[in-house]
Amino acid sequence: MKNLLITFFTVLFCLTSSVGWSLEYKDLVKRDGIFYNKFSDVPFSGKTTGQLQGSFKNGMKDGSWIKYHKNGQLQYKGNYKNGKRESSWIDYWENGQLQYKGNYKNGKREGSGVRYWYNGQLDYKGEYKNGNRDGSFESHYENGQLWNKGDLKNGKEEGSWISYWKNGQLFSK
Repeated sequence: MKNLLITFFTVLFCLTSSVGWSLEYKDLVKRDGIFYNKFSDVPFSGKTTGQLQGSFKNGMKDGSWIKYHKNGQLQYKGNYKNGKRESSWIDYWENGQLQYKGNYKNGKREGSGVRYWYNGQLDYKGEYKNGNRDGSFESHYENGQLWNKGDLKNGKEEGSWISYWKNGQLFSK
């Protein structure tokens, strides 16, 4: 009988210790960039459930994350590493239309990025380096008409740019 009780409690301990903590994101508090369970001084490690779902490691967002709009539509999905956005990110409007698709490295935009208006028309597309617009870039009006196009270096216009009025007429070159 004694061996049976020891085995039971050992199995119970192993099962409960392998299951991570899980709670609603709203039940966490952020202090100095680190997330804690309310009324605790221990950085939270575990998963969140509900409208915002993801994992924490030592109080920082880490791993895959998804968030839903209040209407149930997916709002975004992406990854965090040490509390910063990392890798591919996709954002959606409340109507389900794609809003933004791009990449992050160490919390900053990196590589190609594209954003769409609520109606599905292209808003802008361009290249990013270390969080700054860097390379070819173009913006569009909500009706889909090209607004401007040119190159950037460290977020500043470089070289020739061309701009158009909303009706498609040339504004400046």
